[in-house]
Formats: sequence, structure tokens, C-alpha cells
Amino acid sequence: MKRRPARARRLICVDQIVFGRIAARTWPFAESTLPRLSRAADHGVLWIGTAAVIAGLGGKSGRRAAGRGLASLALASAVVNTVGKRLVRRPRPLRDAVPAIRQLRRQPFTTSFPSGHAASAAAFAAGVGLQSPRWGALVAPVAASVAFSRVYTGVHYPSDVLAGAAIGVGAAAVVRALGADRRESKPPRVAAPALDAGEGLVVVVNNTSGVPPLLVPPAERLRAALPKAQVIEATEDDDFPGLMEKAVRLAAECGGALGVYGGDGTVNTAAAIASRENVPLAVFPGGTRNHLAMNLGVEEIEDTARAVRNGQATAIDLAYFDGADGERVPFVNTFSIGAYPELVRVRERWSRRLGSWPASVLAALHVLRTADPVPVVLGGQRRLVWLVFVGNCTYRGNGVAPLRRSDLADGVLDVRVVEAGPFARARLMAAAVTGALGRSPVYSEKKLRALRIEGLGEDAHLAYDGEVSRAPSTVSIAKAYKALVVYRPGV
Repeated sequence: MKRRPARARRLICVDQIVFGRIAARTWPFAESTLPRLSRAADHGVLWIGTAAVIAGLGGKSGRRAAGRGLASLALASAVVNTVGKRLVRRPRPLRDAVPAIRQLRRQPFTTSFPSGHAASAAAFAAGVGLQSPRWGALVAPVAASVAFSRVYTGVHYPSDVLAGAAIGVGAAAVVRALGADRRESKPPRVAAPALDAGEGLVVVVNNTSGVPPLLVPPAERLRAALPKAQVIEATEDDDFPGLMEKAVRLAAECGGALGVYGGDGTVNTAAAIASRENVPLAVFPGGTRNHLAMNLGVEEIEDTARAVRNGQATAIDLAYFDGADGERVPFVNTFSIGAYPELVRVRERWSRRLGSWPASVLAALHVLRTADPVPVVLGGQRRLVWLVFVGNCTYRGNGVAPLRRSDLADGVLDVRVVEAGPFARARLMAAAVTGALGRSPVYSEKKLRALRIEGLGEDAHLAYDGEVSRAPSTVSIAKAYKALVVYRPGV
């Protein structure tokens, strides 16, 4: 029989000593709790239920964290069951030293090394935590208890648990790396004040931004994350632009920054004022649509708060168009004439159930069935269109309802046009279903520095950053390159 190396023998000896000491010790409240917790984690049931709770209570960030946790768990389980337990065929510990009240009713029959329960627990907790530190902090104690319960109930040695936990954390890291968007380039960092505890930050909270009531009001969450920030709450009776003007003056006086909590329409107002006064902007997502926050990599209040504390900021473009009364109106995301607002609404309603691509197809089909073409003059040519979409910077992929941008400071307008005409509905429907929208003769896209739209009728309307207004007969759209400094985590 081949003798084990001396180092291996010492490790086994330490393992057995630690196992024996845990078995001999009385642990308060553990006898009634840990065996049940260990059984609840069988087959990942505990983590699937936890993921459902996180997804239900945590909004978009919670759903992503839950998905990341389950994906990490699946990878860790596959590694343990297909490689780990077959590579090291270690027998289970003898249970003689473990009190009978602690022992599991159904003893596992697989080999001992590594612990699958510990791997699953660590993978789920790490996967959730890498996506959402707040939820990860809540899950981590439960995961640690499950891992310890495997030694406490006598079914694993401590080294089995440690090895399983290491596999779990590694699986979470792999899932995160695979899920990272490799098309993202790190934006350049620009100078912005690092506001310790938010001192010098003045935040205007739009409590009418369209989100359902939260368990913890946004103002309280902001004060908890940035206790020295000045928080101004706006209600339906307040003059929101007036409050924003007051806030930016206060921020400028102390060399600080302007903050805004709300959706894209709210952020649009804040961006225009911050850019004009040359004050950095901190965007806290809190509306029904938070497209700029999403493209900044911000999902939670704490994401922006961390960037504010660390002085992490970058410069982004703003785009402008001529409003009905001649004023220069900015937009940070999109401008459109035609059916884009309805298309986005339908796409977002269905994307959670069906996924992004099926929801985009459904939205295109719905709009084509219900929309009325709009007469415009583009490039001196009169055209009949269902949609003119203009993005502030380049949006990814072909399609008429894009969401994400890789670069928020590329100096261009992303112009996409869907034309009407003979058989145009059928052509566009076929292109949307087959995924060949970019090659459809009724769909075109260009990257421009400026755009002029003429010949709009009296009943024509335009939409920008979630707001809708009457369109003038002629609209000129232009860019302001790197016109706004915004706090952005990770730069």
C-alpha cells in the first residue's frame, strides 16, 4: 500500500483533531437550528427560495443578483460532482463522536471531499455579493452557517468544507468574468471632488418619479449612505426646476456637486442645470426608467454614493434640439418622432418574461400594427416614416429600441429611421422576426454630428428622455461633446 506524504498525513491529523473538538463542544442554539438548515440546503432548495425572495424584493438589481447567484451555484455543483468527488474519493467521517441529536436522518452516500453543500452556499453568496453587496451581506451569514453545519452534523471534515467553499467562490468569479461585457471600455477619469460622507453634495429627490412606495424612503437611504449630504425632497406641489436651481447654487458655493434621485426625465432637468453651471452630477436611480444610470453602471444608491466618496467621475456628451418655443432642450439618452415611446413601453413590459430579443420583436410587431406614419423631410427629401430615433452617442446593435451604449462620449448622434411605404409593414415584420432588421430596405441607420428634421405637421409630437411635447415644424439636433461631468463607479 502506497504511503501518503508526511504533509498529507499532518493535514489529515489536523482535520481529525478539529473535527473532534467541534463534535465535543456544546454550541448554543445550534442543535435545533443547524441540522434543519443543513437539510434545507439539500439540492439547492434553500438557495432557490432565497433567490426568489431577492428577485421579488430587490427590483432589477435583485433579479440580477439572484440570477448571478444561481448561475454560480450551478457551476460549483457541476465542478464538485463531476470532478471533485471523483478525483478525491475520501470516506465520510466516523460519526461516533457526534451526538445523535445533531446527526442527519438521511446520511449522504457520496464521498466526502469536497463538500457540495459548502460549495453551493459559497457560490450563491459570492455570486449574489459580487452583483449586489447589500444582498450579499444578508446572504453570507446563512451561507457560512450552512457550510459549518456540515461539520457540526458530522458528515464532513473541516477541509472538505474549506475546499468546497473555495470552489464556490471560484465559480462565482468565473460566472462574473463570463457575464462581463467585453465590449465595454473603461471611460477616462476626470477630476471631480471626492466628497467624504457626501459633504458638499446637494441631492434633490423627486418623490413623484413613478416608482412604487419603498420600505425605506429614498431620502432616508441617501442620508444613510451619505450622512453629510444635503437632501431636498420635491413633492407634486413644488417647482422642481426651481428646487434644482437652488440646489446647484448651494453645491457651487461650497465646491461640491449636484445630486438627483429620479427617472430619466428628472435626470434630464438636472443634467441641463449641472452642465450650465459647470457642477458635477451624481445620478441616483429612482424612476420607472433609469437608462442613463444603467449605462453608467449604477443600479443602487450605494453605487453612486461610493463613486461620490471616491471622486470617481467621467465626462459625457449631451445632445440638444430646438423646442416648440425656440429654447435649446437637452437630452441625455434619446430623442424620437413617431412610435418609439410606445415601442419602448411594450418592449420593457415583456422583456422580463420573454427576454430581450423576443420582447424587441413583439414590440416591433405591435408598433407596426398600430402606428400611423409621420411625414418628414430628411436631407432635403420628403419621406413617410413610422419612426425617427436619435440616440445621444452610439447604441449597440441593430434595432429600433436599443438600450445600451458602450461609450457615453463619442461625439455622434445615432440616427435610425423606419420608413413607411408599399409592403413596408410586411418587410419590417419579416426582418424583425428573422433578426435581419439591419438589412431591411425600410430600416436605415447613420452616425451623424448633427441632424435637421423639417416638414413636421401641426399635430406632430416628439419624445425625449421619457418626456413628450409638441414638435415644431423644424427640429435641429446637435451635440455638446463631454459637456457634463458625472460620478461613475469603477473609473
